[in-house]
Amino acid sequence: MLDNMNTLNILITGANGQLGREMRNVMQGHFTLNGIYTDVEELDITSLEAINAFLDSHPADVIVNCAAYTAVDRAEQEADLCHKLNVEAIENLAMAAKAHHAKLIHISTDYVFDGTAHRPYSENHPTCPASVYGNTKLDGEKRLQAVLPNDSIILRTAWLYSPYGKNFVKTMLELGRTRSNLNVVYDQVGTPTYALDLAQTIVKIILADEWKPGIYHYSNEGVTSWYDFTKAIHAIAGIITCNVMPCHTNEYPTAAQRPHYSVLDKTKIKTTFGCAVPYWRDSLVKCIDILKQQ
Repeated sequence: MLDNMNTLNILITGANGQLGREMRNVMQGHFTLNGIYTDVEELDITSLEAINAFLDSHPADVIVNCAAYTAVDRAEQEADLCHKLNVEAIENLAMAAKAHHAKLIHISTDYVFDGTAHRPYSENHPTCPASVYGNTKLDGEKRLQAVLPNDSIILRTAWLYSPYGKNFVKTMLELGRTRSNLNVVYDQVGTPTYALDLAQTIVKIILADEWKPGIYHYSNEGVTSWYDFTKAIHAIAGIITCNVMPCHTNEYPTAAQRPHYSVLDKTKIKTTFGCAVPYWRDSLVKCIDILKQQ
């Protein structure tokens, strides 16, 4: 995709989040990529005028949208705000990208499915979100593809974690060190995704010889439950004083319905871009090693 250019300008939105921070880390090692890092303080993606003005002064070849409303339960009460950030903002980015001849990579979610399947979800599986959050993410996908069909890539991911921000891994480490007993849901299964692995895949897509638009799925390899994920987190971290016990979803009701099955089929992204996808536990070891150093 470099097209004999010396450098590609890559605009990252949501650059202070989990994936945004990992994008910074990965891009620092590529002299052909010039990162333009923004979060809400630098760029209001809910304003088309603001995005256009920013791109006028900061030309970008590729926009990677890592920004989103991700408070799944709170979204049930804040549907308007969720829609503004996950739908309207995506359409704004798409229109601005089109006007400035930029390509757009957008991060979406497994929540576009209702989680009732029993085989890994492919990109062609019918969508059926069961929450406000899932509905807005799907609507954002549709708006993006309507405006920028040939210059956009949608990456659906799941169970994202990293050494940065708030996430399940860091929460379970904290609870494991402060509680003697912990109940964790065992009847929801999926695959964790280390944000660093996803960031490396995004960079690989950007640097690919050919731009191939469309929807792709990415998470780490393998399948686990939240309970087994927690057991692995504690085992790798050396936490032995917390008794982790399995429980049912209905024992811990939440405002938003969670998918019971969130395994994504990665065949398309692996064959299209030659991605090697790490096993979830191997990546978890790497992340916890970094957290130990911190």
